[in-house]
Amino acid sequence: MAKLPRDCSGRQAVRAFQRAGWAIARQTASHIILVQPGHCSTLSVPDHRVLDPGLLRSLIRHAELSVEEFVRLL
Repeated sequence: MAKLPRDCSGRQAVRAFQRAGWAIARQTASHIILVQPGHCSTLSVPDHRVLDPGLLRSLIRHAELSVEEFVRLL
């Protein structure tokens, strides 16, 4: 099992999710909201320098990706 990156920023995570088919819907303050056609949930990614590992793992889970897929998309 691949380890989560420790220094993943919010913008890097957004780029990885975009490569996985998610699109930016809007930005509200410091949070970037991502949507995917045919997917009922949205992702709210904070625009921080470093994302907390628990938050990053939760975002990956909601995007229905594995950690290995996410690391490859980075």
